Amino acid sequence: MERMKTTRTTPGERLQKILSEAGIASRREAERMIVAGHVRVNDVVVTQLGSCADPAQDRITVNGKPIKIPDRKAYYLFHKPKNIMVTRHDPEGRPTIYDYFKKIPERINPVGRLDFGSEGLLLLTNDGELHARLTHPSHEIPKTYQIKVSGIPSREDLAKLRHGIDIGGYVTRKADVEIGNKTGDDCWLEMTLREGKNRQIRRMLEALGFTVVKLIRVRIGPLALKNLRPGEYRPLTSQERTLLVDFK
Repeated sequence: MERMKTTRTTPGERLQKILSEAGIASRREAERMIVAGHVRVNDVVVTQLGSCADPAQDRITVNGKPIKIPDRKAYYLFHKPKNIMVTRHDPEGRPTIYDYFKKIPERINPVGRLDFGSEGLLLLTNDGELHARLTHPSHEIPKTYQIKVSGIPSREDLAKLRHGIDIGGYVTRKADVEIGNKTGDDCWLEMTLREGKNRQIRRMLEALGFTVVKLIRVRIGPLALKNLRPGEYRPLTSQERTLLVDFK
């Protein structure tokens, strides 16, 4: 029986870490299994601690049974362009966000939605636990938008938006809203919501007689759009992942 007694020089992760992440055993117990000769990599018994393997390329077995590595958790920030569907398939044949993620190996899902005609920050992940937490209404994750509207809301209009407004059988929760730059008869608003009804911002402003010209989501909790251009995406940094997991 062939045994691998030297540490692999190929790139990869330590075997005890791989076995632990696969749910086989704790790292310490995995070390004992390796030393006892229960672990094989590509049909070669590995007995030396510190040996490495690549779970994406190597066949790793414990007592003859192949281990199953869970999908690696992936987190991406995406600047959704205008007129793009936030869905995997569109029956009308319109472009979707997944047209931009064809090279991503993980099966990621959007956390929340953005209207077809809206643009801005979208978080996508395969972390089911985080997805459920961020989308549950009880957590009230704040989301900030910049909105260009035709017309300039009055103080009374702003007060209604801040305290809640009827959008057709539903009264919205309190919102933070301020007027920004004014361009002729138009102006920019910055609004932060802690809920997400269908087309909510558009319906809130339409209830006051205003038309939304442009709507951009610029922040989700601790995550900011910053300099991402429409159609661009990037993975979250380790600091951003920590902020998101710890965000309350």
